Amino acid sequence: MVVNERGTLCLTQYDLRVAATRRGRGAVICETDKGLKLLKECTAGENRIMFEDKVLSGLELRGNLYVDKYVRSIDQKLVTEDSDGTRYVLKDWFDGKECDVKNPSEIILGVKELAVLHKALRGINMADICPADFCMPISLRREYEKHNTELRRARMFIRNTKNKSQFELMVLQSFDSSYRQAEEALCLLRCMDSMPEPMLCHGDYTHHHILVGARYVAVTDFSRMHLGVQIWDLYHFMRKIMEKHDWDLGLGKSMLEAYQRILPITEQEYEYLYVLFLYPEKYWKQINYYFNANKAWIPGRNVEKLQKLEIQAKERQKFLDWMREHTGFAGKTGS
Repeated sequence: MVVNERGTLCLTQYDLRVAATRRGRGAVICETDKGLKLLKECTAGENRIMFEDKVLSGLELRGNLYVDKYVRSIDQKLVTEDSDGTRYVLKDWFDGKECDVKNPSEIILGVKELAVLHKALRGINMADICPADFCMPISLRREYEKHNTELRRARMFIRNTKNKSQFELMVLQSFDSSYRQAEEALCLLRCMDSMPEPMLCHGDYTHHHILVGARYVAVTDFSRMHLGVQIWDLYHFMRKIMEKHDWDLGLGKSMLEAYQRILPITEQEYEYLYVLFLYPEKYWKQINYYFNANKAWIPGRNVEKLQKLEIQAKERQKFLDWMREHTGFAGKTGS
């Protein structure tokens, strides 16, 4: 066993033999007699780790799902300590590569696996394993109200700024159309009769956490798993993919169809999904980053991101128009 990596001495506390170790994404990948394992430093509390362990163990029993389940030590501990007191966890790992965001086939595989995961998460008994302190549903309405206030505050600041930078001029030029969508999304959210039922969500479903193997797809990193609206996971994954593909309408349709073939989307969930896509999240992120950073120097990359949003606006609107036709919002103004 190679022991020159931080934390690898913890491996002696597990019932396995390690043949080799290598570095991988802030952790150590271990080749063992019981398959690939991932050793990583642990910063989460004991209750959080226990919560994840119970859910992931439950998922393993609910079908053909591959998740990075925790491995218990010889003493049945989920968290072990190195000689310097640093805490570590060991997890099952997989021989696969990250989902290729340029490959439509792998993107669809990722969407299908999310639907399978969501269906399995719905079968987890929440009453037994879900302490309220880290599984409270997030209020999208309050979040959007806060974001819209931040947008208005940033615009007022820029308006009062002398010698405006290129970034600031671009913000003022694009603000009205983006803020209009932000307000419409909030209005539509307020008009919804009720919100989708809170269920367990992955919390950070991106291509980084999807490993495509020869005969399986594995989902990893449940550190942000929480009780919320599952369709947000689909939005989070789709938005990042759509941005990378210039809001290709055909790809967007294919992703939604792939998900629905496994787990049908209710009318309520679809309306919620449309609101998520309508809200100009990427625009808000750029403005918020600017407002809370050093304004004396604005990176050129920030300007490029705003420019890309402007270039993609037309295709994004086509996708939004198509989505809206399939919601109860069709024909409404959102005001």
